[in-house]
Amino acid sequence: MFLSFVCFPILGIFERDPWVKQRRAQALIQRTFNLFLWMIQRIGVADIERVGMDTLRSDRGCLIVANHPSLIDYVMIASSLPQCDCIVKPAIFKNPCMKGLVKTAGYISNADASQFVDECVTRLHQGRVLLIFPEGTRTTPGKPSTLMRGAAQITTHSKVALRLVHVTVNPSFLTKEHKWYNMPDVKPVFRVEVKELIEVEPFLSNASSVNAAARHLNLHLAEVLFPEEEKTNETER
Repeated sequence: MFLSFVCFPILGIFERDPWVKQRRAQALIQRTFNLFLWMIQRIGVADIERVGMDTLRSDRGCLIVANHPSLIDYVMIASSLPQCDCIVKPAIFKNPCMKGLVKTAGYISNADASQFVDECVTRLHQGRVLLIFPEGTRTTPGKPSTLMRGAAQITTHSKVALRLVHVTVNPSFLTKEHKWYNMPDVKPVFRVEVKELIEVEPFLSNASSVNAAARHLNLHLAEVLFPEEEKTNETER
C-alpha cells in the first residue's frame, strides 16, 4: 500500500519515460521484498534458502517459469531480480491496493490471450525478463498439478530460452489450503532453486506446427516442474 499510494505516485511525477519508470518501480519492489524476507527470517517466522540466484540474475530476454506452492513465491523470486516483468490475473488490476503497483511496474495482464502473448514476445525480444507461474494459481498439495499453456505459447512464439525455477516449502505453509495465520509447529523452510535453461528450438524442429511444439513443451514442463508427482505415479503403477 505504501508503494502504491506514496512511492509510485511520486515516481510518476518525476519520471515520464515509461520504461525508465517501470525499471525504477521494479527495482524498488526488489528492495522492498528483500526487506520483507529479511524481516520474516529475523523474527523467526521462516527460513529462506535461495540457490543459483547469480545464474538467474545473468539471464536476459528469458522467460522464468516456476511452480507455485506458496503465497510468497513471487516475492522470493522478484527479490533477486532488479528487473522482472510479472504476468498477473486481471483481478489484481482492479484491486485498489494493488493496481497502482502493477500498473507502474508495467506488469502484464493475461485477460486477453492473444494480446497477452504478443506483449510478452515483444518484451522478451527487448531483452527483458518475464516471470510466469503456468499453473495460474497456487498448487494444492496432494492434488495433481495442471499447467496452462501460456508459458509454452510465449516461448514457442518468441523462440527464447526458458529458465526453470523450483520452489518448495517444508512443512506446508502459506499454501492454498492453509490460512496465512495458521503457523505449523515447526519453523517452515522455503527453498527457491534455479534449475536448467530449456532451449525451445528442439521442440520447434520436431513438431509440425508452433501449436504442436507448445503442447510438447507443456508436457515437458509438467514433468520437470513436478518430478515428485512422476515418482508417485511410477510407484502407484
